[in-house]
Amino acid sequence: MFVDTAKVNLKAGKGGDGAVSFRREIYIPKGGPDGGDGGKGGSIIFKADKDTNTLLDFKFTPILTAEDGKNGSGTRSAGRSGKDLIVEVPIGTVVYKSGEERVLLADLTRDGQEAIIAKGGDGGFGNAHFKSSTRQAPIIAEVGEPGEEFEAELELKLLADVGLVGLPNAGKSTFLSIVSNAKPEIADYPFTTITPNLGIAKVSDSSILIADIPGLIEGASEGKGLGHDFLRHVDRTAVLLHLVDVYNDDAGEAYRIIRNELEKYSDLKDRPEIVALTKCEGVDQEIIDMQMASILKVNPNAEVYAISAPAHQGIDKLLKRLLFVVSERKVVAEEAAKEEEEKKDIPTISLSGDELHDTWNVERTEDGKFIVTGEKIEKFARRTDLYNYASVNRLRDIMKKLGIKAELTSLGAEPDSIISIAGKEFTLVEDY
Repeated sequence: MFVDTAKVNLKAGKGGDGAVSFRREIYIPKGGPDGGDGGKGGSIIFKADKDTNTLLDFKFTPILTAEDGKNGSGTRSAGRSGKDLIVEVPIGTVVYKSGEERVLLADLTRDGQEAIIAKGGDGGFGNAHFKSSTRQAPIIAEVGEPGEEFEAELELKLLADVGLVGLPNAGKSTFLSIVSNAKPEIADYPFTTITPNLGIAKVSDSSILIADIPGLIEGASEGKGLGHDFLRHVDRTAVLLHLVDVYNDDAGEAYRIIRNELEKYSDLKDRPEIVALTKCEGVDQEIIDMQMASILKVNPNAEVYAISAPAHQGIDKLLKRLLFVVSERKVVAEEAAKEEEEKKDIPTISLSGDELHDTWNVERTEDGKFIVTGEKIEKFARRTDLYNYASVNRLRDIMKKLGIKAELTSLGAEPDSIISIAGKEFTLVEDY
């Protein structure tokens, strides 16, 4: 069963908690802190797989969970990191984070390509990490960060060199079955094809991948008929092969309907296009010329071929032209991808938070609570153990160093005012 959209809930692993421990051995009464760090939570990683061709499995597994990291322990023993969850998806899968505005997380276009979709939480530091010349016996340890948790939307966009477009019953499935190894359903009525079909056409010493997509109707760009279910799959093709039935009353009008829908969706209007009048076997040349002229009246720049798939009329010439256009597009795409790769500069984030942005913001709510936001301070807050007063005081010290405490005071915060950071709530100064 072909499924090209799915929703799934993701929950990456929580980081393990750091340990508070002191070395206790015979003859060593004051051995010092030896609490180990917690292990990192497992991440959820999507991997493109050439042998997977549908998103059907996500219909039966709507929740994906990665393993939590283990807690640290004494003797500086770090907890084991949680195992990453590797999820195989079809090549061409696009992953979005759900919300009021969908956020693109990954676009998997190559076999074996991987992307971390939901990151596991970092493990907390044990008290051995906080030992210093002035703090010989720290009782501070961090809790592990929660892993990312959200709903993701998956869309499968077929990766093909050529996308067949045209009104229902224009001869797309017949064309694909003749030029390739594909075996689509063929019948003499509209909408025979309701799911995409792929076929490989041999052209000289090369080959091109052709996608036969369900037929379009007027209004498809607004979702009518098969609508977006169709347009999603032609979004990636290098060239469009627009098939028009020569037996249409007006081939130009049939061509115009599809062109209008393509121009309303994405950048398909700028995609290279070749037009083919189909079913031309036994048709008078005068009729063929008339239908070609009707198409050229709509688009004077159209490149039109007359073909018959069953009779193999004009097929070789058309395929060679398609191969040439596809090859040109691939060269341009590879150069663009290379330039994009060179521009990438992926920053790393240290567990200590030293490389996170210091920017923060403070807002006061109507009930007198103060909400602090900011990448760096939120990371520290998530790893603070609210049941450990020394750990909470450390967070207060960090707030002071970043200037947050001064800002809170200027906004009217009192010693017993509630401060909320990343869901953690505590008072401005130590409870008394």
